[in-house]
Amino acid sequence: MLRWLRQLFLGRGAGAADRGARGEQLAADFLRRECGYALVARNWRSPRDRRAEIDLVCRDGEILVFVEVKTRAVGARVPGYYAVTVRKRRALRRACQSYLAQLPRRPRTFRLDVVARRCGTSKISRCSRSSTPDDPHFPCRARRGWPRLRAAMADTPRHPFLQGLSKHRGAPPTVVVIFGASGDLTARKLIPAVYNLSVDGLLPADFHLVGFGRKAISDENFRALAKDAVREFSRRELNPDDWGRIAARTTYVAGDYDEPAAFVRLAAQLTAIEQRIGREVQPLFYISTPPSVFAPILRHLGASGLAGKYLGQDHHAKVIIEKPFGRDLGSALELNTTIRGVFAEHQVYRIDHYLGKETVQDLLVQRFANAIFEPLWNRNFIDSVQITVAEEGGVGSRGGYYEQSGCLRDMIQNHTMQLVALTAMEPPGSYAAEAIRDEKVKVLKAIQPLSLVAGGDVARAQYAAGMTGGKAVAGYVEEEGIAPGSTTETYAAIRLSINNWRWQGVPFYLRSGKRMARRVSEIAINFKRPPGTLFAESGGFDLAANTLAFQLQPDEGLSLVLNTKIPGLETRTQPVKMSFRYSTTFGSNTPEAYERLVLDAMIGDGTLFIRGDEAETSWKLYTPVLAAWAAAGAEGLDRYEAGSWGPASGDALLARHGHLWRQP
Repeated sequence: MLRWLRQLFLGRGAGAADRGARGEQLAADFLRRECGYALVARNWRSPRDRRAEIDLVCRDGEILVFVEVKTRAVGARVPGYYAVTVRKRRALRRACQSYLAQLPRRPRTFRLDVVARRCGTSKISRCSRSSTPDDPHFPCRARRGWPRLRAAMADTPRHPFLQGLSKHRGAPPTVVVIFGASGDLTARKLIPAVYNLSVDGLLPADFHLVGFGRKAISDENFRALAKDAVREFSRRELNPDDWGRIAARTTYVAGDYDEPAAFVRLAAQLTAIEQRIGREVQPLFYISTPPSVFAPILRHLGASGLAGKYLGQDHHAKVIIEKPFGRDLGSALELNTTIRGVFAEHQVYRIDHYLGKETVQDLLVQRFANAIFEPLWNRNFIDSVQITVAEEGGVGSRGGYYEQSGCLRDMIQNHTMQLVALTAMEPPGSYAAEAIRDEKVKVLKAIQPLSLVAGGDVARAQYAAGMTGGKAVAGYVEEEGIAPGSTTETYAAIRLSINNWRWQGVPFYLRSGKRMARRVSEIAINFKRPPGTLFAESGGFDLAANTLAFQLQPDEGLSLVLNTKIPGLETRTQPVKMSFRYSTTFGSNTPEAYERLVLDAMIGDGTLFIRGDEAETSWKLYTPVLAAWAAAGAEGLDRYEAGSWGPASGDALLARHGHLWRQP
């Protein structure tokens, strides 16, 4: 249907441009006389060019058609979205042909979208609106034998973050295949992300979800598990209607990750979906499994032909790979080799959920969209940069995993280094994904090798017993699944030096740890103090260095520390903080990081994902540190009390260079 409808509206034609109210009348006539329709909503806009926009929505066997005609006529009022209901393709074709026959000129631009729009609140209900001068509305009418239009079609009020954003962002029909479908990440993040994208109308109309896992469970059981996950972990309450649309297109394939026959069954499942809907769908594979099975999954996706599906077309197969991306440089290189033997680089999306956080994305906006910051963003004005990723909790039930990773692998090498790259990168030539990722790789390659001697650029520690949240907690070696003599670090602090024109001489301090004073992640830009200010001549002034802090969690936003005069009859100063919080400005129910990342992968936008050479460059920096710590054993492993801000060795790392850790 889409092919002939596109041809119908994009066919050649010429004539005088329609004017003002005439364009409005044509659209209204198309609905009223040809389709048995109702004018249900208007949204007047000031157009710069004339165009017609048609959206099709399939729901319960009906086709809801939204028409928008725009004209260039000065002062013209332009009709917004209208809606009609027709049941048969022939009737729709006849209506469209009649509409085009009345147009003096074919639309200069045209867009045809297949989207999933919601009507009113959550479902179609009987139309009961009445017409007013300010809100014209025609009661629903229908031709003899045609069903009445039962809903007033209006765009659902959207979250402020979504205003102005296309409801589908160009995502083609997609089937998302989640490997590790019964895992914790799928339940906590992925299924809720899909659900919330559906609620916001950001999924393509032909969207399907396929779970793949070792557990032998039925489709119904998988749907029940997914529904429970939405109910428990989604930022929105479960709506039966919204969930029902996803559940109807959710299936499960059981099999081992190293079983060729299982991937044959998976390929057959995708083929069945395409045959059922009568069109090709984009396969998006999400590998959310332990790293030990990354390679078998990738090899079987290649051997089964799924990896190369539709290669060279816009809806080619894509793969999302969860962290950790390797354990060191050697394993990262090996994994990259496996990937490149199956997928092209533009098909691969290495995910780091920190890049999906609103404040991390806002970092680029603040730097390059505000003229006041970029002239100061260099060694002439910045004294140091501190990046803190602190967690209040311990390892909990992840003791077995954490013993094999430690803080450096778990947080510093991936999450924290992404924050370094975005903070220190040069302005990209464009907002294209490759332009941004090129600049990130350049700045990572400019980081100097770390000094690993005593008093060098690194510090590590383990948390001991202490108090957190008013409760006594055990030390790391007393946690479940931890060996008594473990030397795995739960805290790491790093001093980086970037050897380029912008950052020469500006230290970047990184720290991350568990069982710290509170859960917080922030980037703090500490500016230099003014030289020889008037207010430094006496002791009556409380002055602080200007600090611009981007808080990533828990309260997303940013703050700026300034010095100001205290009201009174004498001149005294005090540092004050100007703060912006997303929750107070835009509301607290902001999209989760995984929602943005899953959507970006569907539409093929790799801006917020890690490229292969980027991961290799980061591992090249930290692999010598891991080797040195492994050789040293317990030597140099400090201790810090649970509930504190870290060990003395972490403080000494900064003190040697005349700096102190900022307390977020």
